[in-house]
Amino acid sequence: MTERAPAGIDVVIPYVGDPALLREAVESVLRQPGEDWRLVVVEDGPQGHDVAGWLDGLRDPRVTHVLHEQNRGLPATFQHCLELATAPWVVFPGCDDVLAPDYLGVVRAAIARHPSAVAVQPGVEVIDDDGEVVLPLGDRVKRRLAPADGLWAGEQLLRSLLLGNWTYFPSICWRREAAAAVGFRQDLPVTLDLALLAGLVLDGGSVATTSEVAFRYRRHPASVSSVAAEDAHRFAEEARLHRELAAASTARGWTRAARAARLRPTSRLHAALRLPDTLRSGRRTDTRRLVHHVAGR
Repeated sequence: MTERAPAGIDVVIPYVGDPALLREAVESVLRQPGEDWRLVVVEDGPQGHDVAGWLDGLRDPRVTHVLHEQNRGLPATFQHCLELATAPWVVFPGCDDVLAPDYLGVVRAAIARHPSAVAVQPGVEVIDDDGEVVLPLGDRVKRRLAPADGLWAGEQLLRSLLLGNWTYFPSICWRREAAAAVGFRQDLPVTLDLALLAGLVLDGGSVATTSEVAFRYRRHPASVSSVAAEDAHRFAEEARLHRELAAASTARGWTRAARAARLRPTSRLHAALRLPDTLRSGRRTDTRRLVHHVAGR
């Protein structure tokens, strides 16, 4: 086989779930213009569908399938996805997300404008199970918190993220070497995206933002984030990470970022909104945890 030059951007999709949605995600990658990209689908444990056969049938040398013989879980799978990337830039779409037709073009343009960036956050629209554009409360909050187009770094960026994480992890394109130097935290299955971003910022990295919509993020009850949100362990993990980032910010003299980490307002608001459902469920332990989180303990 002829050796191909490393693609400019690797698209690495961790796959667990609905094969129909995966096909939609893959087809959105295949529609991207240009040849300087590569697609890797990482099947985290056999899913009972012939994903490998379908991908092989595409007969596209840019497309690769990797199978985990056993389910490794989110943190280990994302770390493996990062290790599989070889291009200068890499993105990790969810297997139920959709790239807009010019996602790679929008990202390349942002990189050209801000060549020092270690990550690019493009514009995102949220879709439901049926692919219809929606804007739930949480996403309305994200939209209000998101900064203007530009290049962001240092305490200003970290404080912004700690007041409320306005990013959409599956849509972010990462400078591979920078992301690999930090890596995905294996003890943070829900907040590993914020931990990676914060690690890059603390290391001096900058993030380019553009409001040009280039990605369709699917939010539905079966998504990883929605399921995890029903479990009070999520908020315990968020509180732990915020305490770590408060200490790291204080050590750098970033007092405003440290205060934002201690306050964690949107995380506490999210927990407060979950309280009525938790109370109705009769889950006393989860209720106590949520109350403590809302109180900032």
